[in-house]
Amino acid sequence: MLLEKVKDTIKKYNLIQKGDRVVVGVSGGPDSVALLYLLNSLKKELRITLHIAHLDHRLRKDSYKDKEFVENLSLKLKIPITTAKVNVKELAKKGSLEEISRNVRLGFLFKVAKDIKAEKIALGHNLDDQAETVLMRILRGAGLYGLSGILPKRNIAGYQIIRPLIEIKRKEIEAFLNKKKINPRIDASNLEDIYFRNRLRNNLLPLLERNYNKNIKEVLANMAQSLAYDYDYLQGVALRAMKEVKTRLNLKKLLKLHTAIQRLSFRYAIASIKGDTRRITFQHIREIEDLLLNRPVNSIVDLPKGVSVVKKKTHLFFYQR
Repeated sequence: MLLEKVKDTIKKYNLIQKGDRVVVGVSGGPDSVALLYLLNSLKKELRITLHIAHLDHRLRKDSYKDKEFVENLSLKLKIPITTAKVNVKELAKKGSLEEISRNVRLGFLFKVAKDIKAEKIALGHNLDDQAETVLMRILRGAGLYGLSGILPKRNIAGYQIIRPLIEIKRKEIEAFLNKKKINPRIDASNLEDIYFRNRLRNNLLPLLERNYNKNIKEVLANMAQSLAYDYDYLQGVALRAMKEVKTRLNLKKLLKLHTAIQRLSFRYAIASIKGDTRRITFQHIREIEDLLLNRPVNSIVDLPKGVSVVKKKTHLFFYQR
């Protein structure tokens, strides 16, 4: 039974504690709608309070219908709701549509969580999303952190993002909704192959399932979980090695560290300045390594988003230029 599987995931990863206030991000699509119904079924048992958050990105002409659908769910289930809308296409003139959409969505969810004094934000990512994400990152190139995929829970900006459906297949979610006679909103753009993720979802993964491994989604999801544990351990080692200011790394100490820990130290230094390591590629990390090992004092490496690294006699200094 799907509800029991979700309860197992919540327990396994300690996603929810009794008394939690949880913001549920609901787009109106199958995953988020199923998540809302499942958490609503569990709210008395878990003694949690739910609050729906819906953001209209205005990427489609009929996106207002998604808002109306989610508002009707709110009335039906007697769960309070906060909605907002933003013209993401207008904002995306200054950068990546995907990245700006993500940042705007997270900012909205954080604001809702702050307003209702919640510390948890539940999202509807499922096992298929996990497999797609991992395969996408393999094809684009990623390190341990990237190949860890979508984590069941993650702390961002003082809030905990939780994903109770991360071990549930998309077909299980669809079967649950069909059984309950729930008709979610369907985003037709997910069927178009103009987007990289859609091509992978609609063409590559079915090919791999059909011709190479019928359990490819589970294999990719299991690999992500194993790598997440490895990354978590290395992260702890790197943090213990970085007892001083994170943007000032001692050269002698760095040179004694294993390459894996050096690289994590670089990433922490970058993240402490720009808030994350998005757009930091393997080549950028190799440049910092070359700076550490081969380049003369006062050499500088420039990174995306205005971050630079300068080599001095005793330290590498990371700074906003």
